[in-house]
Amino acid sequence: MKKMKKVISLVLGLSMVAASLTACGTKASNGGDTLVIGGIGPLTGGAAVYGQNVKNGAELAAKEINAAGGINGVKIEFKFEDDEADGEKAVNAYNTLKDAGMKILMGTVTSGACASVIEKTNEDKMFQLTPSASSTDVLKYGNAFQVCFTDPNQGIASAKYIGEKALATKVAIIYDSSDIYSSGIYEKFVEEAKNQNFEIVAAEAFTADSKSDFSVQLQKAKDNGAELVFLPIYYTEATLILTQAASLDYKPIFFGCDGLDGILGVENFDTSLAEGVMLLTPFAADSDDEKTQKFVADYKAAYNNEVPNQFAADAYDAMYIIKAAIEKADVKADMSVAEMGDALKAAMTQISVDGLTGAGMTWSATGEVNKAPIAVVIKDGTYVTAE
Repeated sequence: MKKMKKVISLVLGLSMVAASLTACGTKASNGGDTLVIGGIGPLTGGAAVYGQNVKNGAELAAKEINAAGGINGVKIEFKFEDDEADGEKAVNAYNTLKDAGMKILMGTVTSGACASVIEKTNEDKMFQLTPSASSTDVLKYGNAFQVCFTDPNQGIASAKYIGEKALATKVAIIYDSSDIYSSGIYEKFVEEAKNQNFEIVAAEAFTADSKSDFSVQLQKAKDNGAELVFLPIYYTEATLILTQAASLDYKPIFFGCDGLDGILGVENFDTSLAEGVMLLTPFAADSDDEKTQKFVADYKAAYNNEVPNQFAADAYDAMYIIKAAIEKADVKADMSVAEMGDALKAAMTQISVDGLTGAGMTWSATGEVNKAPIAVVIKDGTYVTAE
């Protein structure tokens, strides 16, 4: 009997220790002292430049916020997972972060992966703010908001800029018909082009299975006299297009959107071929405003003297946008994911944020951001604001 009592006491003691450890773990990840904000994006693979910049920009903002006392006294615990820009891996990353106590998702980075993860955040009623997934598909449930422009807005703004600046009278387009980002921009660009003073003389598609040889598309653009080639694509394919255009001695203006940001960091790419490339972006590292220059200096100091791109700036802004929404809604760290999600959704339509990527940014209930784009041009190997 004494032996049995000892066993029972031991079991009860172990149970109390386990309960104590569980309680401590819950406090650390779900409320009280810290708030876990997760991030998902490509740290490896062809789109790694995007994900690494997002991770860095968000980390920089989180450290600043924590150093200033946190959000209403609560510190941010930022965790980031690699998805290689793949939808299935993004969902796995989401589950990993959820197990780690994530209550808010700052991500994902690319549109395709985000379209997969949005199904999970909707199920969990988790608030999601993506810095750079621009497809309207990620907004369909009402729990996700964007820091970046939507694909339709990028297409419309690009066509207007080319027309209003009279950059060309004949324009060709090379786009990825298998990608929601690229095809979404392409469709709206074509619609808006009808209102502008230029003609689309060639619109050539490629797919994920045929994105290594662009000689046919480039030759058609050249034969039709296109003075400008619009590239609503990612920087990886753009480097191939620029290289192959040079071999054809074809030198139009190449004009893209945020997907081209990162082209100067591609390994083994001759960056002289990108001279004169233009893109619409909400951020230019050479801007002389005090906020941008401080961010660039702090970023370079933290990350091996690297110059931040738009994705880093979007993510930096994203953390401060989340902070503003939390403060507006008076969110508490020990609230449930669903309670927090509902409160932040309502707050997003009531805040205005002055960030690196826009002054007076506001959001519609559908999740779209309202801000003005700017154009940059690659000059002497750096991005400079277009005149």
